Amino acid sequence: MLMIMQTNPMEKYSSASTLSDMEIFVFPELLYSLVLANILSPRLWAWRDDPWFRKMDKLTPYRRVLRLKQYIIDHYEFNLDLDTWGLTRQEREMERFRPFLDEKIISESNALFGYEGDKYYFDLDIRRHFGLEKYTRDTIPYWKTETLEAMDAFRFRPGYRAGAGECVSLSTLYAAALFVVCGIPLDDIFLLATPLHSQNFVLVRDGILTNNRRIVSKRMWFNGTELTAKAQRALRHEQVTIIAHHSGWLHVAYPEASLDQDALARFQNALKDFLRTPLDAEVLLAFLRQERDLQTCFQICCERPGRPRYLPMERMFHYEQSSAHTAHADTRERLLSEIDEYEYFSEPMADRLCFNRVEEALGGRVIQSDDADGLRALAVEFRCHYQQADKIMERLRQFVHITPRLPGTDKQWRAPRPLAIAPEQSREEIRAYLEGIRAEHPVADLAFYPARDLARTEWAPFLKAALERNPVAIAGAQDLDEAALRAHLDALPNESIYDDTRAAQPDEVWNFGRGDGLERALCLANILHARQPERPLTLECADGQAILRDDREVIAAWPGAKGFQRVIALTP
Repeated sequence: MLMIMQTNPMEKYSSASTLSDMEIFVFPELLYSLVLANILSPRLWAWRDDPWFRKMDKLTPYRRVLRLKQYIIDHYEFNLDLDTWGLTRQEREMERFRPFLDEKIISESNALFGYEGDKYYFDLDIRRHFGLEKYTRDTIPYWKTETLEAMDAFRFRPGYRAGAGECVSLSTLYAAALFVVCGIPLDDIFLLATPLHSQNFVLVRDGILTNNRRIVSKRMWFNGTELTAKAQRALRHEQVTIIAHHSGWLHVAYPEASLDQDALARFQNALKDFLRTPLDAEVLLAFLRQERDLQTCFQICCERPGRPRYLPMERMFHYEQSSAHTAHADTRERLLSEIDEYEYFSEPMADRLCFNRVEEALGGRVIQSDDADGLRALAVEFRCHYQQADKIMERLRQFVHITPRLPGTDKQWRAPRPLAIAPEQSREEIRAYLEGIRAEHPVADLAFYPARDLARTEWAPFLKAALERNPVAIAGAQDLDEAALRAHLDALPNESIYDDTRAAQPDEVWNFGRGDGLERALCLANILHARQPERPLTLECADGQAILRDDREVIAAWPGAKGFQRVIALTP
């Protein structure tokens, strides 16, 4: 169990500006603070005016979610480019986090610090799978989570057709959009983080799981497709490290928890039902769709046309991939009619059972996931693998019943702090409410930091992040002397990816090739500080200009200071 050795609010609040995967793991409040930051974003509220979301109030909640899913697919790409936000050193980050979390827990629970996955990953080099193998064990990439504004700004990067974001960015965007655009209450939205993934479970209908850009319904969860198998990986094979909700959070490592226990029980029961299903003929077919090595036990017995014909089951599934029809009973005949005649055999194939006969034997009967006798009797039907009946029975059981590894509930439960905001409220009402409870609600207070609102936050955490955790600009400018660097920044469009008094971090300025005067001055300060840590740098915002100077002269001055009037010493 974790021992908290000390607290350091500056580190947590500064992390809210960089929002890396490792920072969210150490400071779980940050996960929901980003949801609130996106809820506060005017960009998200503008979605309501998009024609795609017209007459949303006429749709059922599930149909609204489907509309949102298609909008996100159309407007965002899944980005897993580990070079996007630059590199850091494992030891440097471990040193940051030692005061908060035991080193062993970090290394066992985070992909950047040695986590290799569980049994499932035995034959999948997880570091190679995520592109980590090109980094040394000490040099590691930042996995930073993007705000909605940064996700939209990817369209300014070469090679991107639209916005983009990694899995935490997409899960927090989904949570915020489900609330703002779909009108789903926050009470029905739960965020789940594992060492390698982040997704949401939404209490709509039988449950909906968001997975990167897509969603998975309960029926889809048991359809046996490759897409669903990928969506299942986290809950099948990983420990859930954080459950975040508007009432609080539950973390696998921390001894305290704040998530409302009634809400947690509702979530656990709904997720348990979502992850299990009785085994009937349709689910059996889905099982075989996924378990390709077992397809050779069966053939489809049919008439084509008017004569007995026999089709290897694997050929049916092959044709299914390029057809509008599926192998399920209600559309199978149409699928079979599309299959070339030469694929059929005129005589039954030895050692293959007619799958139709198994369907008929099952009839309307279902086998529950805990019915060992029923599952074994079905497993015996796989005659070409009859010696592996026990293994097949276990594979059947695992297909129809997933038991997720959720954080334990043996915690010191603090009083939950649910947020009293509703989809019917305006953005201005929600912002006023969150501002009003900041003194007693840490997550509401933190929300304004990932929102990057310098008019509503202390500047010190933002500036600490800007000077310590923005390596992309430093690396990108390594071949530029100071004059060339100023010229490069001077040529950027004088526009911010953030509205009003919200500001970009230096790496966002560099990656997206734009920034107002304040943002460009901070980007320059970040690079110069890395080159000469002892050089005294001062940022001056006055009269619509941002000026960066040292103890001798003005280094650069650009128009645009986000309306601020202040002088700040950036470095000693």
